[in-house]
Amino acid sequence: MTARLIRGTEIAAEIREELAARVRALKAQGIVPGLATILVGEDPASQSYVRAKNKTAHDLGIHSEQHNLPAATTEAGLLALIAACSANPALNGILVQLPLPRHISESRVLAHIDPAKDVDGFHPVNVGRMLLGEPCFLPCTPHGIVAMLQRSGVATAGAEVVVVGRSNIVGKPVAALLMQKGPGGNATVTLCHTATRDMAAHTRRADILIVAAGRPKMITADMVRENAVVIDVGVNRIGVRENGRAILAGDVDFEAVVEKAGAITPVPGGVGPMTITMLMVNTVLAAERAHGLAE
Repeated sequence: MTARLIRGTEIAAEIREELAARVRALKAQGIVPGLATILVGEDPASQSYVRAKNKTAHDLGIHSEQHNLPAATTEAGLLALIAACSANPALNGILVQLPLPRHISESRVLAHIDPAKDVDGFHPVNVGRMLLGEPCFLPCTPHGIVAMLQRSGVATAGAEVVVVGRSNIVGKPVAALLMQKGPGGNATVTLCHTATRDMAAHTRRADILIVAAGRPKMITADMVRENAVVIDVGVNRIGVRENGRAILAGDVDFEAVVEKAGAITPVPGGVGPMTITMLMVNTVLAAERAHGLAE
């Protein structure tokens, strides 16, 4: 039996409709949510991501400002721009596109963003609040994964969840979110990584398997439990089509696993659309909080 597809494109569209209504309600009160995106250098993938973020903001009625800085920008220059955006009341969210050039400290840059405008959810204050289960801005991809599970009717309470990958962007935070008390959490979580012995022994136990390892098709059908829910976060370029477009593959061997799993996300069209959507969720929430309309 072929697995049910969990389509992030469709779920993201639902959330964006809800967000558009919230933006209209804010504008009726004279409030326009504002987002600043900052890109250092000319990495093609980063340029594409930032364009998509600004287009989504525009489509939702969110004011967006894009700051493109040369790769030679100094760390002090970048921090000064972040400080100016933090002080601008018209901007509710600030996003610094990662990765940064090697001469700039990612940790210092992220810590320089006002936590109240940290719509990427990477500031140490927001990371700490997330771990404590306190109100905060959640990192966008993990937040999107939890939203996908909830809106797809996948029960997390009591579920055996295995996360493959321990990055600060996906693996660690999604594990933390799923083990929290409350809706979308209460799972028993195992986190696997490059030093895990016999990874397949862990992945085969999973009711919900989340893979964010950055290795194309590393999860094969023999590593997946029958009827498991599989969330594939990976986006790997494995070739180029005749028309010049990239051939993409996830971290899961989709063609084989789709015949065994109960539900699975495709690549593309799975987790990807959720990340930008949850960035917009955070931006609107930041505007609501700035005006005392949300906790």
